[in-house]
Amino acid sequence: MSRPVVEFWFEFASTYSYLSVMRIERAAQAAGVDVAWKPFLLGPVFLALGWNDSPFNIYPPKGRYMWRDLERLCAKEGLPFRRPSAFPRNGLLAARVALVGVEDGWVAPFARAVMTANFAEDREIAEPAVIREILVALGLSDAEIMARAQADANKLALRCQTERAAELGLFGAPSFRVGEELFWGNDRLADALEWARRPGALA
Repeated sequence: MSRPVVEFWFEFASTYSYLSVMRIERAAQAAGVDVAWKPFLLGPVFLALGWNDSPFNIYPPKGRYMWRDLERLCAKEGLPFRRPSAFPRNGLLAARVALVGVEDGWVAPFARAVMTANFAEDREIAEPAVIREILVALGLSDAEIMARAQADANKLALRCQTERAAELGLFGAPSFRVGEELFWGNDRLADALEWARRPGALA
């Protein structure tokens, strides 16, 4: 009998995606649920909603709350946090590499390393050198993977995945889907995992 599955839609520039990326594998394993990793880009989704920047930048009070909330939640989860000197960072390259990782099975440790670089070490994840360093640290072939990530077919795959996110009605990250059921936000991870365990949840 197959295990239940939660689709995990995340963005490398997303603050709350940081929290979910760092804990979803552990939480899903405890719940007996598999994770389908779905990296995508929030920029096109926001543009479709009429935003040309993160809503945390567009609405300063919301942004101030978010940063303090993130500090509290990271402390609660025992996660390191350093406010990025640039926000939101460009996660395009990291997302392309992550798609290769989904195919090859190493997306989870890669995603955690990129999120740590962005939100704990204040490193520029748009820089190829940073991504290469992460791949090498994971024992992966950086030259081969970077070539695959930048191939036209993989670029198209990420574009299609981002378009699919919009089609599904996603409006932020992280988002979790169980069948046709949508859960938005890091604080809904437990609810999504619980829903996935319900009889007939994927019907």
